[in-house]
Amino acid sequence: MAKRNALGKGLGALIEDAGNEQSQQQQVDAVNEIELSKIDVNPYQPRTNFNENALSELASSIKEIGVIQPITLRKISEDKYQLITGERRFRAAKIAGITKIPAFVRVADDQAMLEMALVENIQREDLDAIEVAISYQRLIEECKLTQENLSGRVGKKRATISNYLRLLRLPAEIQLGIRDHKISMGHARALITIDDPEKQLKAYYRIIDEGLSVRKTEEIIRELSQQQAKSNNNKKKEKNSIPEEYKQLKNHLADYFNTNIDFKRNDNGRGKIIIPFKSDDDLERIMTLLNQKKDEKNNS
Repeated sequence: MAKRNALGKGLGALIEDAGNEQSQQQQVDAVNEIELSKIDVNPYQPRTNFNENALSELASSIKEIGVIQPITLRKISEDKYQLITGERRFRAAKIAGITKIPAFVRVADDQAMLEMALVENIQREDLDAIEVAISYQRLIEECKLTQENLSGRVGKKRATISNYLRLLRLPAEIQLGIRDHKISMGHARALITIDDPEKQLKAYYRIIDEGLSVRKTEEIIRELSQQQAKSNNNKKKEKNSIPEEYKQLKNHLADYFNTNIDFKRNDNGRGKIIIPFKSDDDLERIMTLLNQKKDEKNNS
C-alpha cells in the first residue's frame, strides 16, 4: 500500500521522500549539541574511578578549546538522553561550566548500550588491569559472549583475555594493589601461579617491601614452588614409609615366597599384604608354600 501511494506521487515526491529518509539517517549520525541538563549518566558504566586532577586538566582544556571528541548518547524520552560513552568528557564539561556538549545520538537497547560502554572502556589506555578484567567478565556474563567472541570484539588475543580474567581469582587486597598501581600486571601474573591465598599475600607484601622487579618475583616464586614440590614429595615418602619391624617382616615374606611382596600400612595400623604371582604355575607354587605352613601349624 505504501509503495502504491509513493508511486502515485510522481518523481518529485519520490525525490522528496528519499531526501526525508536521508535526513532521518543524518539526524542519527550527525553531531548534535545537547544540553548537559538533559543527560543522565550511564547506569552500566563499568568505570568507577575518575582521577580528579585529570578531570580538572580536561575541564581547563574544554574551557579553552571546547569538547573535541563528541560523546555518545541514546535518547530515552523527548527531552532526556543517557550516556553510552564519554562520561569523563561529560564530567569535565560540567566542571568547565559549559551548558551544551557535542554528541552522537544512537539507538540502543540496554544490552547493546552495556556492550558499547564496556568495549569503549576497555580501549582506554589509562584503565587499570582489574578494571579491564571486570569489563571482560561483564561482557562474558551479561552480554552472553564467549571468550572467542570477545576476542573478536575487542581485538585482543584469547590468551590475553584469559590472563586478565585470572586476576579476579586473586585475593581482594592484591586486586586493590593492582588498581592502586602498587604492583604491575607482570607481578600479578606471577602471583597467580601460587595456589595458596595466604602465600600469595605474603609474596605480594614482599614485592612491595623489597621493591622487587617482575623478573625477581618470578625467580622467587619459582624457587618457592620447587621447595613446595620437594616438601610434598618428602611428606609422601614419610606417609608411605613403614616401621623397621614391618620392613623385616616384608623381607622375610619376600624370601619365603621368592617374590616381591607389596606391603601397605596406614597411620592407624591397618593395611594389607599383597603376594603377586606371574602365572598359574607360580600361583600353585605359592599355594603349596601356604599349605605347608598350615600343615606345620596343625602338626605342632
